[in-house]
Amino acid sequence: MNVVVSTLNAKYIHTSLALRYLKSYCAPEYDVQMAEYTIKDPIMNIVSDLYSRDPDVIGFSCYIWNIEETIPIIEMLRKIKPDIKIVLGGPEVSYDVPHWIERLQHVDYIVVGEGEETFKDLLRAIESGDEVDNVPGVAFMKDGKPHRTAPRPKLDLKKVPSPFRFEEDLAQLSKRVTYIETSRGCPYSCAFCLSSIEVGVRYFDIEMMKEEIRFLMKNGARTIKFVDRTFNIRRDYALEMFEFLINEHLEGTVFQFEITADIMRPEVIDYLNEHAPPGLFRFEIGVQSTNDATNELVERRQNFEKLTRTVTTVRDGGKIVQHLDLIAGLPEENYDSFRKTFNDVFAFRIEEVQLGFLKMLRGTGLRLRAEQHDYVYMDKAPYEILGNNVLSFDEIIKIKRVEDVLEKFWNDHRMDTTVSYLIDHVFPSAFDFFQAFGDYWEKRGWSRIGHQLEDLFKRLHSFLSDHGVDNLTVIEGLMQYDYFIRQKHKPRKPWWDFTMDKQTQSSYLRYLAEHPEQVSDSFASLGLGEKELHKHVMIERLPFDLETLMNEGDLIESDTLLIVYFDPKQQSASAYTISDEQIRSNAVV
Repeated sequence: MNVVVSTLNAKYIHTSLALRYLKSYCAPEYDVQMAEYTIKDPIMNIVSDLYSRDPDVIGFSCYIWNIEETIPIIEMLRKIKPDIKIVLGGPEVSYDVPHWIERLQHVDYIVVGEGEETFKDLLRAIESGDEVDNVPGVAFMKDGKPHRTAPRPKLDLKKVPSPFRFEEDLAQLSKRVTYIETSRGCPYSCAFCLSSIEVGVRYFDIEMMKEEIRFLMKNGARTIKFVDRTFNIRRDYALEMFEFLINEHLEGTVFQFEITADIMRPEVIDYLNEHAPPGLFRFEIGVQSTNDATNELVERRQNFEKLTRTVTTVRDGGKIVQHLDLIAGLPEENYDSFRKTFNDVFAFRIEEVQLGFLKMLRGTGLRLRAEQHDYVYMDKAPYEILGNNVLSFDEIIKIKRVEDVLEKFWNDHRMDTTVSYLIDHVFPSAFDFFQAFGDYWEKRGWSRIGHQLEDLFKRLHSFLSDHGVDNLTVIEGLMQYDYFIRQKHKPRKPWWDFTMDKQTQSSYLRYLAEHPEQVSDSFASLGLGEKELHKHVMIERLPFDLETLMNEGDLIESDTLLIVYFDPKQQSASAYTISDEQIRSNAVV
């Protein structure tokens, strides 16, 4: 019997852990083929490829991001291959099962919940012609009505075979994100999350997981993401895994975790700050809301004081990248309350703030109680909210504008120095800056077109000019610094017009070649001659003392020469400053 399992990932770099577990669990009895696509791939191309594999049984792993794209594929397959058995599984179809059985008439079976053992037993029943009624964990139409068999006991995770040893995966390990789980389940009961439905946490064997990670690193995996819902729920388990990864990681490997910050023990953070190499770990932390009443309504326990301690200690350690999640639209969190939540979290000034919008997922407590808060939401996946009793659709649209510019101007780290100055010295708060800029961005129609890096600087400058901000020349100088310092190579044409003519620039560069020690010892150590300065250095006048502003926050009006060296070997930029008066009085123009 020819069996194919398939899914549509959000992007090519993502891989489906579910397909690999199904394939490994069904072996050696069934040699299951895996077929992965993306939600952007043309449907005809996907159907053609699946058809060419000539499957007798095909299974689709379904999530909110791919279910609506998967349905037309199913419908086409049924038309061109009427005898095929079509099976669905995954979190999107495991809840509200009668809805899916009735809606998707072309589907033969739905695997409910944990799928490995159920899918294998279902294949056996299909192949032998046995009654599927005897297979626990399956739903299908029977006598014209949705029917569900008995629930299946949970798997013993210590007996699940490895999903990582397939030959066809090895060549792509360095190019894609490798997902791994060391546990299943979640100890919390957040009413907006599917993970809360599964009670209890089960663990894979830790020594087996270490061997898997060694294998993945040895074969080229560079980004390994743990999908455990709360990786640090057991301090001893998390600490042992952190120690292992620190001691045995290979150069260039990055590990990502979803952690709960307010239960992270101080001794674990201290250990990481002392021993972890910079950039080895990345923490994703779901804050969602800092409104205590809202958190209570969604049954979310969160100690913001302890969360703050964790986030700031990790931040100050400088070793671990952090990504904090927010959800707009939670119960009784109106626009002003969400503004406070956003500002509370942005105040940490960590690397990424992810602003998302509540999705009313099937099976969650919040969806079941939607009427209590007058929720209006999309009928089809991803079920995003359109409003509730305290947050209007107009306000949701406003917050979406915040999300748009937040991604481009903070999370992508194109101009951190400038944005920090604007938030600290120009606008009332971080939210107010992103909201005002987002409104301007939308009004200009920029949300519907593409952007080069130079465009982003020009558009921020246009906004600030029209907004009439004070100290615009200072902000322009910070923008120039941000533009230079994040370049890998010397840019050909910056987004602004230089203040110096070519003759003046040449005289300044000649002086810097002859007197580099006047800038700093570190600049002198570069050993750059005049020819190299012309090739790898850019200079620009600033009307303020850049170092004092960046290091102490004080604005001192003083003409300063910004010197940026673009290292061709390291492909990075480094900045230096010198008094413009000093160099102007000594350089021969």
